[in-house]
Amino acid sequence: MKKLAFAICLAATSALASDPKITLAPVETLNWDTTPEGVAFAPLSGDRHNGAYFAMVELPAGTVSPAHTKSATMYGVMIKGQMTHSMPDTAKAPVVGPGAYYEIPGGLPHVSSCVSATPCVTMLYQDGPFDFVPVTP
Repeated sequence: MKKLAFAICLAATSALASDPKITLAPVETLNWDTTPEGVAFAPLSGDRHNGAYFAMVELPAGTVSPAHTKSATMYGVMIKGQMTHSMPDTAKAPVVGPGAYYEIPGGLPHVSSCVSATPCVTMLYQDGPFDFVPVTP
């Protein structure tokens, strides 16, 4: 038991000894990477191709994804514009705008659309690597 307590104290001391810092990323310093479909990603933390990540994402106005799934769950907060996220057979999807939160479970077929006249910007966290798996009818 004493060894376990010592190990916990040692780990806590090591964590406290690291050099914590505040990270600031003004919008003009973000490094946007645009996909061939026109969707832009600005990484904030992690690497979307290799694991969990946190990023700003911008979709051009009028973008409508085909029905698809993702392996990981997505968590998002709308920053600008208006979007819908719905099941492929939904007739009238609810619209979310700035400040709204959305969560799309991994493996759930859905369609995402930027329905505003301006681009949609969202802050997105995904708990695994990015993928886009089209749903075939």
